[in-house]
Amino acid sequence: MTIPKIAQKSPYCVEVIAQKKYAWCSCGESKQQPFCDGSHKGSGMVPVIYTPEENCILYFCGCKQSKHQPLCDGSHNQL
Repeated sequence: MTIPKIAQKSPYCVEVIAQKKYAWCSCGESKQQPFCDGSHKGSGMVPVIYTPEENCILYFCGCKQSKHQPLCDGSHNQL
């Protein structure tokens, strides 16, 4: 199993648009955090696709350890 790189030890606050697909970076290597830029290629990891039901502000995981990927669950507090 590949261990993701910690992009940051806090969540990314993002204003999202309802029904738009977001590709969350699961490997931690993307230069476009918290979203995928294809840096995972060859790692065996893939982005997590997330489609919000409504326009809102969400907190995407930055540490890549969340049990509720792609959203933050506070796992960064244990690092």
